[in-house]
Amino acid sequence: MNYSIPLNIRVRSHYLEKVRPFMDQNIIKVITGQRRVGKSYLLFQIINLIRDRQSGAKILYINKEDLAFSFIKTASDLNEYVLTNKAEKTTTYVFIDEIQDIQDFGSALRSLLLHADIDLYCTGSNANLLSGDIAGHLSGRYVEVEVYSLAYPEFLAFHTLSDTCGSLDKYLKYGGLPYLIHLELVDEVVFEYLKNIYNSIVYKDIINRYALRNTTFLEQLVLFLAAHTGSIFSAKKISDFLKSQRVNMAPNQVQTYIQHLVNAFLIHKVPRYDLVGKRLFEIGEKYYFENLGIRNGLWGYRLEDRGKIVENVVYNHLLFKGYKVQVGVMGTKEVDFIAEKEGERLYVQVALSIQDPSTLEREYGNLKNIPDNYPKKVVTMEAFSGNTVEGIETQELGSFLMS
Repeated sequence: MNYSIPLNIRVRSHYLEKVRPFMDQNIIKVITGQRRVGKSYLLFQIINLIRDRQSGAKILYINKEDLAFSFIKTASDLNEYVLTNKAEKTTTYVFIDEIQDIQDFGSALRSLLLHADIDLYCTGSNANLLSGDIAGHLSGRYVEVEVYSLAYPEFLAFHTLSDTCGSLDKYLKYGGLPYLIHLELVDEVVFEYLKNIYNSIVYKDIINRYALRNTTFLEQLVLFLAAHTGSIFSAKKISDFLKSQRVNMAPNQVQTYIQHLVNAFLIHKVPRYDLVGKRLFEIGEKYYFENLGIRNGLWGYRLEDRGKIVENVVYNHLLFKGYKVQVGVMGTKEVDFIAEKEGERLYVQVALSIQDPSTLEREYGNLKNIPDNYPKKVVTMEAFSGNTVEGIETQELGSFLMS
């Protein structure tokens, strides 16, 4: 079937470089992430790379959101379509967009992997895309690349903006969905678009996928998480609070609904780590939104939420930079983020302002109490270019997001 690649694609080299080492390898490249973060466009960028290297390359592109491919419903359908249309003597590059919409797709992937002349790429909007038995069967045969909303430097490049306070405020308010480059950046336009994206995620990736009946509770839960972004909550605490609002849902059901939101990449669940006991806490996590624009469109962009929003954007940037992130706990004290990558650690505290002496003592004091020599920094909205505090760096938010 014919397909067309949009013109003037803005390249996201950060993700292309993650995929590049696995191109032309008998390994499935799985690209995951929330709807509309740019997974399809990343596939197009990979196709362009292949075409640049091999102008006559055989490419099959299957888009499960296109009715033209509605006949591909099962693993057998997918397997038959690819084998019928693949090249006879050269490599065939197969791209499958939103593969989770194909029943038992894992069986087809395992079968297609048996053909050394097929190079497989697929996208999905569910975090459990390759879980359980499928992951076991494909162990060592796939690599996953998670795509996020635009990082701040990408946002500036996409919108041809310079790094100013006004640009940063736009980013904090509207988030980084790539399609925003086609819209006027004003509240009534952007938030209407983002609410529609939110509805699409909720209905396609949660309500329909899991056959949920209590849609009112799901929407109340999302609003609760938007209002309490970055706060520590257990499923029981959320259940108790919602009961006070006359919304009844047992803690185990709350946990299930939260996991659905996580699986759809709408929110991130961040565990707490005991820096003294060196173990994860079993209950009580923090929740951050994958896209702040969606969060603000639902709840509002409120001055009193500024600290939550800044904390969320710092968390998102650490994910973009490839860190595994946890919340640090030392007795009654907390470190906002423990970021780990390649055996190294970075400790980050987030504060709107460090002018107040009690805030200064809390943010730097908690970091001083950590008994190791990994880098530590405080990220704040205030510009500061002076000395460290006993080796703890202070960095303005814009500078941190550009790093």
